[in-house]
Amino acid sequence: MIFSSPFFIAVFLPVTLALYYMTPRKLKNALVFILSLIFYGWGEPVYVGLMIFSTAVDYFHGMMVEKYRGTGKAKAFLWSSVIINLSLLGVFKYNAFIVTAFNGLFGLGLPVPKLALPIGISFYTFQTMSYTIDVYRGQAPVQRNIISFGAYVALFPQLIAGPIVRYKDVAEQLESRTHSVDKLGEGASRFVCGLGKKVIFANTFGAVWEYFKGAELSFLGSWLGIICFAFQIYYDFSGYSDMAIGLGKMLGFTFPENFNYPYISRSITEFWRRWHISLGTWFREYLYIPLGGNRRGKGRQLLNMLAVWLFTGLWHGAGWNFLFWGLYYFALLALEKLFLLKYLEKSRAISHIYTLAAVLFGWVLFAFEDMGAAVGYASAMIGLKGPWVTDGALYYLGTLAPLLTAAAVGSAPVGRIWAKLTKGDGLPQAVISAAAMAACMVVALSYLVSGTYNPFLYFRF
Repeated sequence: MIFSSPFFIAVFLPVTLALYYMTPRKLKNALVFILSLIFYGWGEPVYVGLMIFSTAVDYFHGMMVEKYRGTGKAKAFLWSSVIINLSLLGVFKYNAFIVTAFNGLFGLGLPVPKLALPIGISFYTFQTMSYTIDVYRGQAPVQRNIISFGAYVALFPQLIAGPIVRYKDVAEQLESRTHSVDKLGEGASRFVCGLGKKVIFANTFGAVWEYFKGAELSFLGSWLGIICFAFQIYYDFSGYSDMAIGLGKMLGFTFPENFNYPYISRSITEFWRRWHISLGTWFREYLYIPLGGNRRGKGRQLLNMLAVWLFTGLWHGAGWNFLFWGLYYFALLALEKLFLLKYLEKSRAISHIYTLAAVLFGWVLFAFEDMGAAVGYASAMIGLKGPWVTDGALYYLGTLAPLLTAAAVGSAPVGRIWAKLTKGDGLPQAVISAAAMAACMVVALSYLVSGTYNPFLYFRF
């Protein structure tokens, strides 16, 4: 089940909210847990057991860490939790990649496993690991109610594609959270905004990108195609995050922000402070800082950054392109750390152009699993392959010009006009807010009913 489906919007969400607000406060977590399992099992019932297993593992390990706090046993249970969680990722996400790599490197003929990837496993595995680690560090209280812990792990608003919510961020909210008409309205507004991003922008640009992936390569077409992909992935993922944050607010939860206008960045360092913020925070707190961060000299800092970006690349997918994508960003960030940032600070225009170009070439690596295809596409972007212009590229440039302009405006801080329209007191503001939400919902639903391209990119991670 996906948020941008007519069934979710017309049936699952209204029924969920009706049941949730009728349920006594003490039973709300249990209801959230049950509904979240139904939501997840709707598309992948076979893997509901895996989620329940992951929930039980980390609940048990958290209890044991608390019981043996200050002893070697606590650390042993911590490492047991980490190993089990990473093993689940290894088995279900990386097994085929590892076996294929070994076969290629050593000329073996090992059979390649064909396990379906459980949707959202990278997200909820990182969340459950953060719980045990934070309990061990004394940064989060141990959760003694397994139903409440299950509600945290399976929480359907952010279960599939984030944001990654650390347990310590919502521990108090699991025990006590407020509900009000204002929060419900704010959540609904945020959800509709995210739905509009996904359906109007991401789906349209995604369909165009599919065309350019298979079309004759040209200089104009390659740039137009990757710009469409850049907008697709931004509006797809930030739209999902908006919907997740909005749904969470409807249920009384406050989730962390996941995007902060990344395409206005003037360095790659700044870009990664604005893009997928919850993932960057997770790697910083649970990998970069424990490895030593920047406290042991420049050489060790670069080594720690290399580890972070190798894992960041692989977290996104089991493929060589994701590994090279991580190394690509490590190289850019290392260059900025060593000397490039001081030069970028001298010109806002040049630094912004550099950042956008670097990000777009990075998206080429991200989008193509076939490295040969990625190299060919990048070659067209620098004028080394194909003609400069094709009829198809000119057609899409003219057709998409208004939408590209709107997408560019919406990905900059001027996009906060939505927040200004939907916040404030008084009847005029309420009318403007309702009208804006209604218009966005009507347009989004018309796109959905027409059966347009509608997958979420980050479901595969």
